Amino acid sequence: MELFMAMCLLPLFCACLYLCKLVLQWRNQQCYLLAYECYKATDDRKLDTESCVKIIQRNKNLGLEEYRFLLKTIVNSGLGEETYGPRNVIAGREDCPSLEDALWEMDDIFSVTLDKLFDKTGISPSKIDILVVNVSLFSPAPSLTARIINHYKMKKDIKAFNLSGMGCSGSLVAIDLVQNLFKTYKNVHAVVVSTESLGPNWYRGKVKPMILANCLYRSGGCSMLFTNNKALKHRALLKLECIVRTHHGSSDEGYGCSIQVEDKHGFRGFNLSKSIAKVAAKALAMNLRVLVRKVLPLTELLRYVIMSRRQNKIAEHRRGVGAGGTGLNLKAGLEHFCIPPTEGAVVNGVGNSLGLNDYDLEPARMALHRFGNTSSGGLWYVLGYMEAKRRLKKRDKILMVSFGAGYECNNCVWVVLRDLHDANVWKDCIERYPPTTLVNPFMDRLSWINDERLSFVTFEEVMNAVRVGGVGPG
Repeated sequence: MELFMAMCLLPLFCACLYLCKLVLQWRNQQCYLLAYECYKATDDRKLDTESCVKIIQRNKNLGLEEYRFLLKTIVNSGLGEETYGPRNVIAGREDCPSLEDALWEMDDIFSVTLDKLFDKTGISPSKIDILVVNVSLFSPAPSLTARIINHYKMKKDIKAFNLSGMGCSGSLVAIDLVQNLFKTYKNVHAVVVSTESLGPNWYRGKVKPMILANCLYRSGGCSMLFTNNKALKHRALLKLECIVRTHHGSSDEGYGCSIQVEDKHGFRGFNLSKSIAKVAAKALAMNLRVLVRKVLPLTELLRYVIMSRRQNKIAEHRRGVGAGGTGLNLKAGLEHFCIPPTEGAVVNGVGNSLGLNDYDLEPARMALHRFGNTSSGGLWYVLGYMEAKRRLKKRDKILMVSFGAGYECNNCVWVVLRDLHDANVWKDCIERYPPTTLVNPFMDRLSWINDERLSFVTFEEVMNAVRVGGVGPG
């Protein structure tokens, strides 16, 4: 009898042990965001529209058509008058960037953000167990991670990773790496640094899809501190609920729609093809098919399935007359949306595809207006705006959407662990946002660039008109 009882209890005991192991493993896999610090350059590096015009004028390779294209892009981009440019470009040395310029740009972003991060949290650099640095277009030797480790004299057994080529999505790629490392290492601290190297990568040619980067990208970046130590949960801002990554590198169209190349004159730059919008839309749709199952309530998923079938039947009866789609209501499971602040039209396009309103898109539009497109660091300026405006309340959920070269779409969802209200990088200007208008102040002066009837105007007339501060040729 006792043997029989032992044989019956043994499987139950093993099952209990297995469940305990799963629970402990789940506890160690939690990813908490303790703090983040966004970079803000000094005022002498501010890049308003007038400064942009002067930089454009220095490019002797531009013709009239390219000049008009650049002005039109700048004026309609959604960028404001207080974004920041690389030091060598502001100084007029974009034609001959040095290694020193590139390293100084990185060192400035690293030191400003990391010094504040360590000071805010009270956690010493010597306590960092994992370091991930994400910079797409600059990868020196020794690595940028080694440069940080040397500067802060970090521990000798630190796990260091240097990511490049990930584009604007690099920040979430780095976080995904940290989350997976947390499955192996218990009670550790991880730092992620996401930024981009602009100074050495300023395009000096005249191919339109390649000069877009000069118009949109600005200096910026962010350093973040994470832990999987549950004892520090009370200090954390956010908890990572899930992250979904989608990669379209197997498609030639996806691989080539956002790529670093040289033009026929040997000028290196980043080429954005016309197919990028279609590729991005496809990548986002595929990513959300997986993500929504993890974050939306079952009632919303069932509603979507029922309504979609009804719409399909109606469309079949109408035979070609579109009945319009019924999209998922993301707000059934999400309260806030971090849209990448890349360019005004992109923010609006992503917002429309997700069914978002002006209130939802305000943080992305304001981050773009104040700081410009800061590549992989951009999402954190958007999050900072939400926090500075006291939008983030305990138990709210935040969707972060990101796109990157490859072509990638990486999205994640965060849970807010307490009411957040730090003004962070927005401290000196949050009271001025949102402004009464986002229209570029140079729109009136440069409105002629949209008038196709002026295509006969010569390049010299355009330059003279801008120099004298007129309203345009004619």
